[in-house]
Amino acid sequence: MRPDETRTAWEGRLFDVVVERWGAHEREIVLHPGAVAIVAVDNADRVVLVRQRREAAHAVLLELPAGTREEGEEPLATARRELEEETGLRGGRWRELARFWTSPGFVRERMTVFLAEGAEEGEVSLEDDEDVEVERIAIADLPARLGEIEDAKTLAGLLLLIRERGL
Repeated sequence: MRPDETRTAWEGRLFDVVVERWGAHEREIVLHPGAVAIVAVDNADRVVLVRQRREAAHAVLLELPAGTREEGEEPLATARRELEEETGLRGGRWRELARFWTSPGFVRERMTVFLAEGAEEGEVSLEDDEDVEVERIAIADLPARLGEIEDAKTLAGLLLLIRERGL
């Protein structure tokens, strides 16, 4: 599918906004380069999450480690980089769990969720604007803790893990 016309409404550092005309209707679309989220399982069978301030939500949220793809970067490379930056974990066994549109009503952002198992502990290297607290939850406790999660990518990733583990 292609719109009849597209014009740029705003250019930003992380994303742009375009207005697309589809027949008689116009839609404002946020163009995002894509992102990744990582369901990281440590050697004690715990999922590694991060608690961080999210200004748009006006809240501190418990989330999967995640991040935005850089230009030309493959999703797996982004995922490995983000996991190490936010949690210090590196290496291990990786595989893709899912790809989905985060909010297709107005955002063109494709999210790829990976499972990382058996990663080694290392040093966290946060960016200047990041304030992240690492939290680990036993996989067996996940079903009872889902009510604490308000972030869509995290719910999706954890539900995929729960299904895979038969919980």
